[in-house]
Amino acid sequence: MPLITVTTSIGCGAMAVSQKIADDLQIEIYDDERLQQEALNMGYSSEDLKGFDEKAPGLFDRLLRRRPEIYNELMAAVIYQVAHRDQGIIIGHGATYFLKDFGCALHLRMHTTEQYRVRRLTEQLKISPDAALNMIKNRDSELKAFLDFLFQIDWNDFSLYDLVINVDKLGIDAAAEMIISLAKMESLQQCSLTALESMEKLSLLKKVEAAVMKDNINPQELLIDVPEPGVVKLTGLINPMRTVAGVTEVIKSVSGVEKVICEAERHPMAKM
Repeated sequence: MPLITVTTSIGCGAMAVSQKIADDLQIEIYDDERLQQEALNMGYSSEDLKGFDEKAPGLFDRLLRRRPEIYNELMAAVIYQVAHRDQGIIIGHGATYFLKDFGCALHLRMHTTEQYRVRRLTEQLKISPDAALNMIKNRDSELKAFLDFLFQIDWNDFSLYDLVINVDKLGIDAAAEMIISLAKMESLQQCSLTALESMEKLSLLKKVEAAVMKDNINPQELLIDVPEPGVVKLTGLINPMRTVAGVTEVIKSVSGVEKVICEAERHPMAKM
């Protein structure tokens, strides 16, 4: 079954198109709410998920309240976990970036004219055209900042996508039919076993990296690898303020970790 990522913004009709695709192909849609539920199912707490949306953290959030790098790892872990199922429509959250090296994923960009977006929002939300336009500009600004902050990519770089669709010109039904036809191509029907295993290992790696950073373990000199599903290997140096056993226990507590191979040593400063 096809694995599809969608990059879009508010008012473009992407959810309506995605729903038609999902109904026809009998696959699930992973939007913001569903991805948060996936994260909870993976063992993350509701506290971990604060700010799990497409907004770049502000200065005080970065310095005082949040650890943006943790959310990047968390988001990657969830995306790879979902992608490992080899089917579904993932909307936003950098999925196109995370899965860019997997040829079995179909990457879409859905856009429309500003007039179409204003008209759609005024009808759906019962707001004025001016309010709809302000909402569009604010949301686009947030999304641009989100992608630039975490991935250093421009969402208007069309080389990121396999297909760019003007929903306004084609209409929701025709856009959905085009994507459904493309998604049924044999080359997109199934990820290889190697690709699926890579997604599984990447998901675990990102979960471990997020746990390490959340526990204030400096990861710069600690090398973390997942050589096979369920196995985490540590090499390099461990923060002198932490013990090997303590770091190992943090990693063992991560859901999905079955074995930890520790070849890392405490930093020489710990012995001074």
